[in-house]
Amino acid sequence: MEMLLWVNWVAFLAITVYALFLFVKVVRTRIAYIKLGRKTEFDHDVKQRLKDIGVYVFGQKKLLKDAKSGAIHVMMFYGFLLVQFGAIDYIWKGLNPGSHLPFGIFYPGFVFFQELVTLTILVAVVWAFYRRYIEKLVRLKRGFKAGLVLIFIGTLMVTVLAGNGFGMIWHGHEAAWTEPVASVIAMSFSWVSPTVATVLFYIMWWIHLVALLAFLVYVPQSKHAHLLAGPANVYFNRDKNHGKLEPINFDMDEMEESDEEPSFGVGKVEDLSDLQLLDLYACVECGRCTDVCPSSVSGKMLSPMDVLVKIRDHLTEKGAAVTGQTPWVPSYAFSDATGNQVVDPNSEISSQVTSKELIGDVVTEEELWACTTCRNCEDACPVMNQHVDTIIDLRRYLVMTEGKMDPEAQRAMTNIERQGNPWGLSKKDRENWREEDETLNVPTVKELEKEGEEFEYLFWVSSMGSYDNRSQKIAMAFARLMNKAGIKFAILGNKERNSGDTPRRMGNEFLFQELAEKNIKEFEKNDIKKIVTIDPHAYNIFKNEYPDFGFEAEVYHHTELLAELINEGRLEPKEAVNEKITFHDSCYLGRYNEVYNPPRDILQSIPGVEYVEMKRNKENGMCCGAGGGMMWMEETSGNRINEARTEQALEVNPNTISSGCPFCLTMLTDGTKAKEVEEEVTTQDVAEVLERSIFGEEAKVEQPA
Repeated sequence: MEMLLWVNWVAFLAITVYALFLFVKVVRTRIAYIKLGRKTEFDHDVKQRLKDIGVYVFGQKKLLKDAKSGAIHVMMFYGFLLVQFGAIDYIWKGLNPGSHLPFGIFYPGFVFFQELVTLTILVAVVWAFYRRYIEKLVRLKRGFKAGLVLIFIGTLMVTVLAGNGFGMIWHGHEAAWTEPVASVIAMSFSWVSPTVATVLFYIMWWIHLVALLAFLVYVPQSKHAHLLAGPANVYFNRDKNHGKLEPINFDMDEMEESDEEPSFGVGKVEDLSDLQLLDLYACVECGRCTDVCPSSVSGKMLSPMDVLVKIRDHLTEKGAAVTGQTPWVPSYAFSDATGNQVVDPNSEISSQVTSKELIGDVVTEEELWACTTCRNCEDACPVMNQHVDTIIDLRRYLVMTEGKMDPEAQRAMTNIERQGNPWGLSKKDRENWREEDETLNVPTVKELEKEGEEFEYLFWVSSMGSYDNRSQKIAMAFARLMNKAGIKFAILGNKERNSGDTPRRMGNEFLFQELAEKNIKEFEKNDIKKIVTIDPHAYNIFKNEYPDFGFEAEVYHHTELLAELINEGRLEPKEAVNEKITFHDSCYLGRYNEVYNPPRDILQSIPGVEYVEMKRNKENGMCCGAGGGMMWMEETSGNRINEARTEQALEVNPNTISSGCPFCLTMLTDGTKAKEVEEEVTTQDVAEVLERSIFGEEAKVEQPA
């Protein structure tokens, strides 16, 4: 027996050392692949980043948004952490028969707790199997690889319970309350001899050990790499930037000194940043991002998860070719895998992999143009992946390097470049909307300067507010409310240009920077310190992205200012608005800037309003379909996103669908028309609803013709 124990020890050490070697090798290759990306500068706010680990990794905050899947994951996550102590005890028993972990009087309680944890994990495994293969959730993949982890975990739990049962027979232990399952197994096999029980124990012990070590090697070279990359991704997360895009350096001197052809955006996988590449290996492939993506759910060719997974697989193959490090181990078991074959730089398959076009061969143009940049995918992602900046970086390459863009989008870009608005209307007519109401006091900065008067806020009307007939009503309603509250404001009038959000989100970074430079000069010339706007897109870009170009100011969305004026008593809603109203969250106001309460506070302060929430609201609110420049492109596949969002609003039977964004309001208005309910359900900006309560009968409810 002693000789067999020595053999067992030698075999244990050999296989364990080998497995650890393979594990380290795989992790190092993935790190080498990630390092192919551009190095990212990020803040070292360790306290906040550790807090994020606590909230999103150990607190499972995002996973619990889906109660069922979240519960399964919590059971597995904490169960697997806790059961490792039981695994150590189990391996100890096989290496040193008759002994166990030295927990003294606490050992019986430890054993009982481990059995409970093991049973909990088994319940989670069965539940997860049911959700994936019986209930067949659409967002979950159902191949062999997807279920392999359940087989591993199930095997580990069953073998430890069975092994402990056979161990009780081997050592002649009586049934005990501290090991209820193992005791039942021992009683069921009480007819076998101690010798047979010993053999059965070691069979279970070795199956457990091999499964544990195989799982260890499997994890970093599978989708379960998220167990390692996920926490790292949460720590290094870029989410605190609220979707802020990184500027491109258009330094012509540097370009002229370089021997390479000028290239803008991301045309090769290594053009992505190292943290964008970390996203790829952190992906859980849970499908939550795709499940909430407005383009995906409306039948368009976009799955945020598939975009990341396809780029990840391409990175693994190209990374192997570039670094010469084998991605799949043990390598002899994966000799036919492309990733292992491309390690030989002289192989034909190596040149095929390295010559693959990221846009075209890996990700399609159709996928890139389907994104509305709403960031709902990012809100849903449990490991804080950021899909949108990766997609926009690829768009940048298409637009600025390859010169490819949808004709309608190109027309809007050209119009913005020439006239400062997407329609190509004369920039000299930008301030003409004021003429709709001669009683309205909306001075330009130039007019106040001539009169020697000062102002507190620059009212950024935006292209929608200046030219779109329906949006002009919003601008006028907000101006009336500011007049009523005694707010000193001015507009730039014909000096106002496009904010640059549309060009930037559509990939035309050069045009955006040109607009930003001109706008900033105008702001600085007029000593602008506070900006208020009805356009969440302008609000976001002024607040979060203009600082990269040297301009900072206090930026307010009009609902924030109106809520503040109501709280201060400068505006008093008096007249009842006896309507059932629901509110649609603009993505650029909500998910990008976490402004959820002000518009709701305004509506709930109005007498007579019955406020109701849509099922998908606030951070989980669905996009209207206009973001990312999609306002200027026709939807040619699937169903219309704005109609799907309108249907969600109509589910709560409102009289009015309200919004805080002219883009959203346009899309929702079109949605009510498509559903033929425009006579029964109105669409209004929050400012318009408030205007009706402040001014009563004087305020007209105007709907578009």
